[in-house]
Amino acid sequence: MARSARELFEEAMRLDPEERATLMRLLIETLEAESEEGVDDAWRVEIERRMAELDSGTVQTIPWEELRERLYRR
Repeated sequence: MARSARELFEEAMRLDPEERATLMRLLIETLEAESEEGVDDAWRVEIERRMAELDSGTVQTIPWEELRERLYRR
């Protein structure tokens, strides 16, 4: 029989702080892995789109110094 989240939490609270931190990191990593599954594909599509815009001349880059100046003026 599977234990409930509340039961697991109560058991985890009996761990020392270092072990709780390790458990927390492991749980967070599983959530991040699930949420990132489609991210790589989405970024690949976005990168390809931006590269195509640069190659076709649809957009132009600006030097970092100019961008920094624009940002400081805001």
